[in-house]
Amino acid sequence: MDLGVIGQAAGLFAVTNVDDIVILALFFAQAAGHHGGTVRIVAGQYLGFVGILAVAVAAAFGATLLPPAAVPYLGLLPLTLGIRAGWQAWRQRDGEGGDEVDVRPGGPGVLAVAGVTFANGGDNIGVYVPVFATAGAEAMSTYVIVFLVLVVVWCLAGRLVAGHRLVAATLSRWGHIVLPVVLVAIGVVILVEGGAFGL
Repeated sequence: MDLGVIGQAAGLFAVTNVDDIVILALFFAQAAGHHGGTVRIVAGQYLGFVGILAVAVAAAFGATLLPPAAVPYLGLLPLTLGIRAGWQAWRQRDGEGGDEVDVRPGGPGVLAVAGVTFANGGDNIGVYVPVFATAGAEAMSTYVIVFLVLVVVWCLAGRLVAGHRLVAATLSRWGHIVLPVVLVAIGVVILVEGGAFGL
């Protein structure tokens, strides 16, 4: 593998995924103390990111798996998840929800994390496609391998951020409010920036 390409791939991944650390920290805080929560978050992050890479690689070879006009509507997924999480937090505050408040007592499920990862990375596809298309097959495989390795690093960073004493205390107290707000904000930004619904 070419060290220059590895460096470029690492830089591209970091620049396009810096916001994921915050989301991962929120997910890890939500799953803290629950058996299997970390595994579900990491699996979901991988599943979502593999989806992003599959679309980007296919598009680089000329196949359009996801029409460009559909990308902005990916914002509906984090928006819906955020509204649902907000509703659950509100019900829990009033003590109405009982056991129904938290659909996944161990934190977010694999598909929820994957969906947020894929939706949040929809704009990354637009960056990756021209890079992959001009890089050639060998360099593109290097990019993919480096990206997949860095997903683990990102998950570790998110967990470290969530585990920091001050951050953990803050997320423990406010995470149930911050997570819905962040998810709704991500959804709205994706919808607005993409011009979904004529916005």
